[in-house]
Amino acid sequence: MSKPTPDVYEQGRGMDAHNKVMREIRAQKDKTYDPHEPTRVWIDEDRTPGGVYQSLTIILNTGGCRWARAGGCTMCGYVAESVEGGSVAHDALMDQIQACLDHEREQIEAGEADGKSGLIKIYTSGSFLDEREVGAETRRAIAETFADRERIVVESLPDFVDRPKIEDFTEQGLETDVAIGLETATDRVRHDCVNKYFDFEDYVAASEQAEQAGAGIKAYLLMKPPFLSESEAVEDMKSSVRRCAEYAHTVSMNPTNVQRYTMVDQLYFRDGYRPPWLWSVAEVLESTADADAIVVSDPVGHGSDRGPHNCGECDDRVQKAIKDFDLRQDPSVFGEVTCECEATWEAVVEREKSFSLPLAR
Repeated sequence: MSKPTPDVYEQGRGMDAHNKVMREIRAQKDKTYDPHEPTRVWIDEDRTPGGVYQSLTIILNTGGCRWARAGGCTMCGYVAESVEGGSVAHDALMDQIQACLDHEREQIEAGEADGKSGLIKIYTSGSFLDEREVGAETRRAIAETFADRERIVVESLPDFVDRPKIEDFTEQGLETDVAIGLETATDRVRHDCVNKYFDFEDYVAASEQAEQAGAGIKAYLLMKPPFLSESEAVEDMKSSVRRCAEYAHTVSMNPTNVQRYTMVDQLYFRDGYRPPWLWSVAEVLESTADADAIVVSDPVGHGSDRGPHNCGECDDRVQKAIKDFDLRQDPSVFGEVTCECEATWEAVVEREKSFSLPLAR
């Protein structure tokens, strides 16, 4: 599998120019973050192979993704939310975990949550299994902290997925899922549009490590990275969902939203990028509903200019249908929403080309 050093990532992969631009963009960051406070925490509902769970989602504030520090993905601005200095101490990370538990308790007391969440989802805007972000001591302490829950999801690049790390969770009796930001099953799109260094075969190898540890895989895909037309993005997602489903029990398709300190942000303000249509999200979900996996989507920033959107009139209705599909996996929900802007979307899908996009904002 790929070795996690920026030099290895760049050499011979044609990523030097992308990374140089990304480093310059990220250098504009001016906000700092408290290492004792999580980046975000919230309570939601998620479908898993074990059913629908109330979920506690935690985004830990770490030193950030090491690939992002080398330059990183064209659409990802999460490294801008990371603590300066490259690392966060064990005690500070555990303070963040306690802050999340306090938030959950407050939500329960306010009647906003139905007891402790059975599903815990932990992200770092990087790789939870990268010990430069979350050390072994902290990883084991977190596993012990949540041993009374039913299921846990941890996110990581495939480089850092290995059996002993995952067993810290499975040996606590937790149903464990490793979430991997694959973005697409097409290596050329992942390399040239997303600027992500690894290959599909690395994702497959990581899934094998997870399986050996008794864990499952949740694959994250990216709908419409830069430089793809709407139709290309839709077709890439349809094929990627089906290919990922061979190795993952859940495929989560994330429509691109325009984040600060990214190449997508630079393109957006130069009229070179439009986030995907919500009709495109619905089209992919409806088309792949028969795939051998749970297929879901969470359009962040839906309805805004910088997020996946339609015309503005139907955005909330289509988003509601997507959320309904996520929980029930019933594609008939999409037949219940219509809007005049579907005709515009259909024209865009038919006529927009990669070298002359976006055709409509």
